[in-house]
Amino acid sequence: MHTLNLPVISPLAAKLAVLLFACLPMLAAAQSTLSVPDTLEQRLKACTSCHGKEGRAASDGYYPRIAGKPEGYLLNQLKNFRDGKRTYPLMTYMVGNLSDAYLSEIAHYFSAQHPPYAAPQSTEATPAMLERGRVLVQQGDKQQKLPACIACHGEKMTGVAPFIPGLLGLPRDYIVAQLGAWQTGSRHALAPDCMQQIALKLQPQDIGAVSAWLAAQTMPANALAISAKEHANGVANFSLPLSCGSVPK
Repeated sequence: MHTLNLPVISPLAAKLAVLLFACLPMLAAAQSTLSVPDTLEQRLKACTSCHGKEGRAASDGYYPRIAGKPEGYLLNQLKNFRDGKRTYPLMTYMVGNLSDAYLSEIAHYFSAQHPPYAAPQSTEATPAMLERGRVLVQQGDKQQKLPACIACHGEKMTGVAPFIPGLLGLPRDYIVAQLGAWQTGSRHALAPDCMQQIALKLQPQDIGAVSAWLAAQTMPANALAISAKEHANGVANFSLPLSCGSVPK
């Protein structure tokens, strides 16, 4: 006859097992009464887990601030991730099966958020490097046929509604990564892709200078994107320095 070698259960373990089984009905009842509000804000916690509460992000990370960005710009980027014009696996996974209507809701929500900005990043860039960045942002480089960044993104670099984003308040690493993505073609917009045209003309040291200067700037008191009319500032026949497919005429 065979003898079964059953494990020996201590008295304490036995008591814990009894308590666990006794609690199961109460746990099941608690779970059945737990309700999560079906609101857009609740559903967008998947977004804010990376982009920060209300989409504010931090100034020293990799994820960009999306709070307060122009609605048209945010919608374009969500569609680009969904349709493969921008490649980032996590974003593609999250929006890959979402409709235009749902993406519009998301874009509208974050464009309406205006939480405070984080302090600007500290920088180890040299004064000469920062000055080169300032010149490229505010004046451009005629020799390299580079328009000033402010010509499209607004005099204060806070964006031009509804399609052009502000660049202040973005982490340096993020700016570097996006300019590199345009250079390699892993990020692209509707043709003509003006940002890719600009990125391809930038030397590595210029990308470093622009990103360092932008990340080191303090946000102006009114950091909202301005309207295209404000940007034109009353100049007759005003137009952007380049034709951009992502900015409908």
